[in-house]
Amino acid sequence: MAGLTEEVVRKSLRSVKDPELNLNIMDIGLVYDVDIEDGNVTVKMTLTSPGCPAGPEILGDTEQAVRALEGVKDVQVELVWEPYWTPERIDPRVRAFLGL
Repeated sequence: MAGLTEEVVRKSLRSVKDPELNLNIMDIGLVYDVDIEDGNVTVKMTLTSPGCPAGPEILGDTEQAVRALEGVKDVQVELVWEPYWTPERIDPRVRAFLGL
């Protein structure tokens, strides 16, 4: 299980896209925290808004991406609303590309 690190989990989460924005959840700043304890992974994340129609899909894809990693025993995706997501959370390089 030495290969299961926060960096590995965060890298895998780059494969999860917000279908409305077509950007990965790491670049748009939806993932707030990744915690790994004895193969159990908890991802604290938010959505762009409480009414996000793609929310269930994004949360499900997040769980699947982490569950597919070697050494993962269990995955918990915790949806949080604090701090509230704003466009300032988007990676500065992506913000520049989008012209924000």
